Amino acid sequence: MFGVVTPAQPDRRRPAGRRTGDSGTREAILAAAREQFAHRGYDGASLRTIAAAAGVDTGLIRHFYGNKDDLFAAALAIPQEVVQRMSRAVSGDPDNIGERLVDVYLSLWEDPASADPLLAIVRSAIASDRAADRLQAMVGAQFLAEIAPHLNQPDNQVRAALTGAYLLGIAIARYVVRVGPVANLERHRLVAIAAPTVQRYLTGPLPT
Repeated sequence: MFGVVTPAQPDRRRPAGRRTGDSGTREAILAAAREQFAHRGYDGASLRTIAAAAGVDTGLIRHFYGNKDDLFAAALAIPQEVVQRMSRAVSGDPDNIGERLVDVYLSLWEDPASADPLLAIVRSAIASDRAADRLQAMVGAQFLAEIAPHLNQPDNQVRAALTGAYLLGIAIARYVVRVGPVANLERHRLVAIAAPTVQRYLTGPLPT
């Protein structure tokens, strides 16, 4: 009869995705957002497409993360572990800093936990000024803050910026655009090829 609610009906009639308080749901939304932003860019992804990918409704996304901008910032946040690993790579013996840094940097792009936000930033930056600003902050402020203080050289800021730009170019060619000769190199060989350039940027003489 209409208006008669049996004990089993409330659960069946809950809106799809309404799992407030479920930490797994929060993580699923964040993972879906990273995937959508990585493949569609900022403008192409929407709360609707992200909700569909996560198996929730848009209201639940707003409950956990607010609006699209807030979700974008959360999805593209660089994990603290990334910062720590980069910092450890540049804090050892300066004579082989280039090799250590390149190896760690490439490993970050091959670890899904760190690669997803990195890929989302780079792909989104191609089509979105907002994401481009985020990329500039990552390569600029974060990279400089971690590397420059460890360099006992003149022009530390220039050296760190050159290194960041060079490594970002390799990452885009290898992991985003997938340029054949670069993408197909074994990692240890790419490290051996790129390390001397990074070493020179960080510790070698720079033209005046």
